[in-house]
Amino acid sequence: MTATDNRPRLIYLHGFKSSPGSEKVGELRETLERLQVPVELVVPSLGFEPERALTRACEPVEAVLGQRPCGLIGSSLGGYYATVVSARYGVPAALVNPAAYPYRLLRDYLGEQTNLHTGETFTVTEAHMQQLTDMDPGDHPDPSQLLVLLQTGDETLDYREAWRRFQGSPHWLQAGGDHRFQNFARTIPSILAFLWPESRSGGIFQG
Repeated sequence: MTATDNRPRLIYLHGFKSSPGSEKVGELRETLERLQVPVELVVPSLGFEPERALTRACEPVEAVLGQRPCGLIGSSLGGYYATVVSARYGVPAALVNPAAYPYRLLRDYLGEQTNLHTGETFTVTEAHMQQLTDMDPGDHPDPSQLLVLLQTGDETLDYREAWRRFQGSPHWLQAGGDHRFQNFARTIPSILAFLWPESRSGGIFQG
């Protein structure tokens, strides 16, 4: 096993109509490099079909589970997938303007849609809504494993739904902003400290 194999794995799960090429992913990579944080960043391309997306979200967790630290960041629909994965495997997750109930929200998007980054078209169906409903984990077995970051100016999601759903979890609530989550980069050190508390005093990010 090499030294890099011991790095914590940080998995970023993108949102609906997004991709690994999103601006937030770019900000995340840049911030990790600038701060010289020794983590392995993994950003799977989820696609849209929910069951397949969840499989792709689980695979990088399963690959290191029990071997080295692992944490998630999920944005929008990716925040919902991060909730499911966290509940399933007991790993911490930061949810950025998460879709609390995507099987309700995305009914407004039934039909053909276009990925904002790749230009790929796909069709959202009622069957997809059922897949999202079926994977809902209900109440998280350990709400303290979720950090919920919300901006009240989110034009896509009602932040109060996530506030209520995750009321037992620590929150970062900011007035204004938007669905993209303005100034995301400045939250990254706090997210890392939440995912790996031992990093605050050196710990896993030393040596």
